[in-house]
Parts: sequence; C-alpha cells; structure tokens
Amino acid sequence: MLNSFLDLTPSAAAFWRRRVYQFSTCAAVYNSQALRNNEAHSEDYETYQRRRKTEWKRRQGGQSFLDHLIINVRGGKGGNGCAAFHREKFLPFGPPSGGNGGRGGDVYILPTPELTTLTSVAKRVRGENGGNGQGTWQNGKNGAPLVIRVPLGTIVREIPRGDPRRTKDEWEAEAEALEGLEPAEKQAKMRDNRWVHYPRYSESNVERDAFKEAEQLLFKQERDRRYARRKREIEHPIYMDLDKEMEVEEDPNLPLGLPRKDALGHLVASGGQGGLGNPHFLSQDNRSPKFATRGHEGERITLSLELKLLADIGFVGIPNAGKSTLLRALTGGRAQTEVAGYAFTTLNPVIGVVRVAADGSFEGGLSEGMVHEETLIEEAQKQTKMEEGAFADALTRNQQANSDAVTRGFGAGHRFDIIEHFRFTIADNPGLISKASENVGLGHSFLRSMERSLALVYVVDFSSPAPWDEISILRDELEQYLPGMSNKARMVIANKADLLAADSDAASIKDAKVKLKRLEEFVEKKMTVEDGYGNKRLLDIVPISAKYSQNLKKVVGLMQKYVVEAREESEREREQQLS
Repeated sequence: MLNSFLDLTPSAAAFWRRRVYQFSTCAAVYNSQALRNNEAHSEDYETYQRRRKTEWKRRQGGQSFLDHLIINVRGGKGGNGCAAFHREKFLPFGPPSGGNGGRGGDVYILPTPELTTLTSVAKRVRGENGGNGQGTWQNGKNGAPLVIRVPLGTIVREIPRGDPRRTKDEWEAEAEALEGLEPAEKQAKMRDNRWVHYPRYSESNVERDAFKEAEQLLFKQERDRRYARRKREIEHPIYMDLDKEMEVEEDPNLPLGLPRKDALGHLVASGGQGGLGNPHFLSQDNRSPKFATRGHEGERITLSLELKLLADIGFVGIPNAGKSTLLRALTGGRAQTEVAGYAFTTLNPVIGVVRVAADGSFEGGLSEGMVHEETLIEEAQKQTKMEEGAFADALTRNQQANSDAVTRGFGAGHRFDIIEHFRFTIADNPGLISKASENVGLGHSFLRSMERSLALVYVVDFSSPAPWDEISILRDELEQYLPGMSNKARMVIANKADLLAADSDAASIKDAKVKLKRLEEFVEKKMTVEDGYGNKRLLDIVPISAKYSQNLKKVVGLMQKYVVEAREESEREREQQLS
C-alpha cells in the first residue's frame, strides 16, 4: 500500500492527502461531539443543542456575564524532603541533616460583594507548591493559600464520582499514568513518585529492611487518607450557599502593630503534606538513613459554581418592554445598560442600586428633565456635540444633578450620602417570551439570578394592543422554570404610558383610562398570588414613563415597602430557627 501511494502522481498524492486530512478532521469533530454528548447525559440531544445555542447568544456583543461554571481545583503539592548529612570542619561524617518539605498551599473560596459575575474565576485553579527541604535541617517554605473570589449568592457543589464532568483525583491520575506497564516498572515508578534517595544509594536502599518497613508504613498511611477522602465525599460532599459576607473576628488582646488578617473564606482543597527529611528515619537500627519522602499531591476536586444574584427586586418582562430604560431612570443613568428599539437588547442580568431618602425622594429622581434615549441616539448626540465643541462649557451629568445642590442641601453621588435613609438593588433581566422554557429566544436559565429576589415586578408595554396577555406569558414562564416563583410578584409596571396620550387630546386620554381600567380588572381576577401563609394578595399597578422619568417616586416607594416587609419576614424566620 505504501509503495503504491509513493508511485502516485503529485496531483493524486495531494488528493489523497486532502482526503486523509478530511477524515482526521471528521474524527476530531466526532470525538468532540462525543464529549459534548457525555456532558449532556441527563438531557436529549436536541434540548442540549438548544441550550448551547442560547448560551452562545447570551455571550454576544462583548458581554461577559457568567452565572454557571465548572472548575477544577487542585491544592498545592507538598515539597520534597531532603536526604543530606551534616558536614563541617573536623566532622566529615556528621548526622543526617535533611529538612522537611513545606506544605502545599490550600485553596479557599470567598464570597465577595464587589463581584457580580463568575467571569473572573479561572476554570483551572492550582494552589502554590511547597518548597523543598534542604541540608543543615532547613525546612521548605509552606505554599501560600490561594483564594477564589466569587460573588455573593454563589452556590458551590462538589461534582460526584461517576459524573463525566469530574476530573480524576490524585490516585486515579497516578493509576492512569501506570497503565500498560510491567509490574516491575510499575513498582519502580511508584517508588520514584514517593521517595528521594541519597546519590548512588537508590538501588541499595530498596534492599534494606529499614526502607521496606518505612515503605509499608507509607502505603498504610496513604490508604487511610484515601479511605477518609472517599468517606467524606459520600457522607459530607461539599455544598455551600455563599449568601453572606464573611467577617473576621479580631482578638482585642492582640498586641498593637500587628497587621489585620483578611478573611480567607471556606476551605475547598487542602494542600499536600510536605515530605519528610532523612532525620525522621533515624533509629537504633538505622543510624545513617539515606532516603527521604517526596511531598504529597494536593487534593483534587471538581466544583460546580452557580450564581444566584442577591437582588432585592427583579424585573420580569417581554423583550423591548423598557426594563433597561426603567433601570437607568431609577438609578439616575448610573446603571450601565444598553437601550435600543429591538428585542433582546439585554443579554444578561444587570444590577443597579436605588438610594432613597427619608422623605421618599431617590437619587435617580434628582435628574429631572433627563430623557433616557436609545444608546445609539445618545452616542450620536454626544458625538455631534463633541464635534461642535459644545462640551467645552457643558455641565456633566453629576453637575446637572447637583446644579441646585447648595439650595437643596444635598445632591447626587457622594452628596446624597448625608440624607440616604434606605437602599435596595434591582436586577434587569433579559426578556422572556412564550416557550422560553424550551430555550426559545434566550431561554430562561438566567432566571436563576432572580430565585432569591425578595420581590418580582412585571414590566409590560402599556402601548401594546394587549398588555394583559404579556403578563399571562410572564407568569406561565416563571411557573415553568420554578413552580411557585410567580407568587413573588408584587407589582405590575405599565411602562410607555406616554405613548397613549402623546397628543394630550381628550379622546386619547379617555382611551388610556379605559385601557388601564381593563388591565386592573384582569390583574384583579386572574393574577392573584399567595403569600407565604396562603393568603391572597393583589398586585399593585402603576402606569409610568421610564423615558421621561414620570411617576417613578410612587414606584420607588412601593418597592421600598416590599423590601422592608421581606427583610423583616426573613429576620423573624431566622430568629425562629435560632430559638
């Protein structure tokens, strides 16, 4: 076959080379497809493909929000022990002086309130290795701990054995590396992974009784560690709900001048123990031990990170209902959301903070007269003003909001701190459409970020022909995702109300009132929800114009009431659990 291939003409040989390349490419695609099928072992192929497509959509446009991640964590490897003997003038044959290896660095996971996405978390995390021991009884340096910072609201789960997403632990990885070797080669390789020999004594050491006893003890300790690990994985797998920031309790009796210790978080992977130097094996029968142990491998574990943002209020609406515009209006334009006239402008959840004063005024309401246009229109207007030189003497957004700060006594930004009485967070989410539970549109996997919201708010386009149909679709999709989730709804915001009576004529105003009355009747009859005690509860309905910041003070007041009631209820439940 090879001779016949060499006898081919150059064009024919090139043809067959292309065929071989195509075959190898198809084989690679098949292997990758098989790997993806293993990941989708719990769902059919069509559903898996739709889910992958929706995840790809959500990562377009340079957006980097990530709410689910599988990471492989490995603790640092312990440093090797040292086999050495003390030497100095007039003492040519001193005692064993090899130092122990340093311990490998542990890996911790720490909830951090400054983060809002899992994008900064690496998929492969490796702890720092410990330093090797040296002569004259010098121990190796311990590896520094490694902290994985994740957002508040992250749920950490350990991937169990048998799951194809799980990586092999240190013993399984060694067994895989030894496959196919002869018994003698396998034994030699295992010894080389565990022992450090004094130069030119590796062959003679294995024949000594002291070494054989030490080797039996080492394997026994290794079996005990492996058994303890398996037992812990079965009885107490890692599961953490990181919904609270960790606090470090400072000891008031510590001396002055010591640095403050930062919180490390929760331990997820322990570093390996350092190897033992040859003084450890000194005994009455073995006065000159010429071997030491290598450091242990760090613990290997596979974790699933799922982010459920801790937003107090979650917006739920169909695409292009004005949720992003509403978030910008409530935060005074500080929330970085894109606004456009097409569907699915928001691809991932965005968090904004609303700050409220004691009299009910809020920071976003200080920017009176600000019109929240589409992002492209605002950028075009900004570019035009820049080319005309209009920005030379123009006021910035903060200056506009603080133009009368002296008269009021407060303003936006840091000037609002003196009167801030209450604050809460709002999550703007991608639009939901019918059959989103079947991964139509952007799917509904992003709803996991709202599972912990204290209250949900429906945002509908009041200028559409039938806004009540939108509410029904939203409620059904919430129930498809998580039964009972629609009971968190507290309010219906009828956005874009300014479009119904734009001409301010009597007929348009009358039609708008009739439409609002019909919406109220529909919500009262078919959108009643239940609270935690089984009592019926009606939804509040507020018509607004997010573009022109109209009627937002009432919206903020109602949201504040919802958050206060939910927080008080959570506090009562916590006290009951403690008692």
